[in-house]
Amino acid sequence: MIVGIIPARFASSRLMGKPLADIGGKPMIQHTYQSAKKSKLLDKVIIAVDDDKVYRVVKDFGAEVYMSPKNCTSGSDRIALVAQQIQDAAIIVNIQGDEPFIKGKMIDQAIEPLLFDKKVSVSTLARRITNVEEMKSPSVVKVVFDYNNFALYFSRSPIPFVRDAKSNLEKIQSAEIYKHIGLYVYRRDALLKFTNLKPTDLEQIEKLEQLRFLENGMRVKIVYTEYDSLSVDTPKDLELARRFYERQSKPQNKR
Repeated sequence: MIVGIIPARFASSRLMGKPLADIGGKPMIQHTYQSAKKSKLLDKVIIAVDDDKVYRVVKDFGAEVYMSPKNCTSGSDRIALVAQQIQDAAIIVNIQGDEPFIKGKMIDQAIEPLLFDKKVSVSTLARRITNVEEMKSPSVVKVVFDYNNFALYFSRSPIPFVRDAKSNLEKIQSAEIYKHIGLYVYRRDALLKFTNLKPTDLEQIEKLEQLRFLENGMRVKIVYTEYDSLSVDTPKDLELARRFYERQSKPQNKR
């Protein structure tokens, strides 16, 4: 069985109560759930929460919900606790709760390598960066990968460094620089192994949990996607999400 788990933490430092933030009359976590349900490969979608208010809201809109401890150090730990309770979950998908408009096709793209190659135990998504602002932003994580599409490194800095480029625009035009999209697919054993490993040096320096895979020799398959996602981390992001939803909700003008 392939199970999508959406971790939803109430106490976000930059946007308190984030799962319940209103977007077009619905809480953000409901948008994420409904988007994830459009996947054709997921057998089940579950929301893992750490707050009674979020638990009640999720119950009210009809999703399956698990309560998890407030002291989980990461979303991966939260979904691992839920996955341990679902014995027949062979593949687990970590769908970020703050990505309200994640496309079902993106989830399916990330799952596919684990269906066709038994050697792949972890996969995630990447999209080519096409503007300088994204390349320079430390909140946009970059990834480089080998000829078999396995990750070599993740960083908040622009990688690779384009030595001969004379401008930032030339960097993204002359080299393929990829944005990492934080949707992860794990085989059950890989997820449980990962969450039992201690945080690693590079992980703590970059503040990127996915580096723990690489520092422990766990290979991460990178799947190219043409789609992008809108992650809501700050009040500014929330306003962008609201505007995006408003535009998408308007009826198309008929000619």
